[in-house]
Amino acid sequence: MLEIILDTETTGLSIDQNHRIVEIGCIELKDQIPTKNVYHQYINPERSVSPEAFKVHGYSDKFLSNKKKFSEIADSFLSFIKDKKIIIHNAGFDLSFLNHELKLTKKNIIKKENIIDTLEIARQKYPGSQNSLDALCKRFNIDNSKREKHSALVDCQLLKEVYINLLDQKSPKLNFNNNELLNEKINEGKIEIYKNKRKVVKPNEEEIKLHKEYLKTSLQKNFFS
Repeated sequence: MLEIILDTETTGLSIDQNHRIVEIGCIELKDQIPTKNVYHQYINPERSVSPEAFKVHGYSDKFLSNKKKFSEIADSFLSFIKDKKIIIHNAGFDLSFLNHELKLTKKNIIKKENIIDTLEIARQKYPGSQNSLDALCKRFNIDNSKREKHSALVDCQLLKEVYINLLDQKSPKLNFNNNELLNEKINEGKIEIYKNKRKVVKPNEEEIKLHKEYLKTSLQKNFFS
């Protein structure tokens, strides 16, 4: 099964204040194992970044000014996520921004039934607990030291680990029908396979002779008894 881990960064907290997306990150999973397919774009939001948002991700107006607009990357983004389940932490936030951008470019919006919200899963499993991405990383002993500031791609890497742990699947499932992917993981040293090979010992001539004599005696005994 193909899934997409997705995260965004924005100019602010609400589309009602005309805030826009400045970054999209996506990592493709096949049976909870990352494939080589990654989607990442910085985006010119066509407006200024709020001071609060800049403190979160550090993307300045100058840095974003020469990046592509969402309308220029919409088709490639939609092609990447097509026909795949999308895993998002606090999906309501990201989905509202994504669908706002898609409406502005007159594209079909992403339906809620295509979304898996890891925040909702965490709230069901750990009611009353802190369930932010950082809190879940701490719960599952996931190293988030690289997350000095928010970054869509870094957050996707962390969310991938959180998602697997939330499913009680500590290690990715192996699809032995996908030989190419499996062999690649083995060659990279990420998966070790142990084969239980039993040594077959052939009998010598003396042992064969004794066995025949045993069978002859045993058969005669059973037949005449």
